[in-house]
Amino acid sequence: MVANFIGERYTVKTANIFIHNTMAQISMYNVTVPEFKRELSALRAILVKAEAFVAEKKITDSVLLSAYLAPDQFPFVKQVQITCDNAKGTAGRLANVELPKMEDNETTLKALEERIDKTIAFLDTLKEEQFVGSEERDIPIYFMPGKVLTGLEYLNTMGLANFYFHLTTAYSILRHNGMNIGKTDYMGQVEFHDEKK
Repeated sequence: MVANFIGERYTVKTANIFIHNTMAQISMYNVTVPEFKRELSALRAILVKAEAFVAEKKITDSVLLSAYLAPDQFPFVKQVQITCDNAKGTAGRLANVELPKMEDNETTLKALEERIDKTIAFLDTLKEEQFVGSEERDIPIYFMPGKVLTGLEYLNTMGLANFYFHLTTAYSILRHNGMNIGKTDYMGQVEFHDEKK
């Protein structure tokens, strides 16, 4: 069964929304790794659409990569980089593993897609058992030496907020620059479950 989204710009069936019969338990793992992967996959799909947009408009990738919403904000390329960094940083710190270093040297949309692929590949290495007890574990705040938050505090006040802030800003920059994308592009795969009778 495929859900229909009827709206100002959406009158077609959306194939990335489907029904399932299972419900996962809430855990520090389940509110980070699967969700980060889902949203990063959605962002990657938007970047593929951005490549087609660039070709159609006969502009270069750099036009979008350097675009921003306000003069004092980071440009699109940095928004994507930070989105990836927050996904791997939040999940990696909660799992208490070493974070892979990524150079901020992407100059094309394709290169940003590859960065997303590398981030998802890292997330795939994390196991649910690594997150057990992470809600109470102290997470050092790297830009405030000597300060920590518990894992749950870190997740709720910094990890999720920063990830979604930069993800939303990246989406908004492309929408502002004329790309025909909407909420379902942003949301990515959404799994519904059957109503209990």
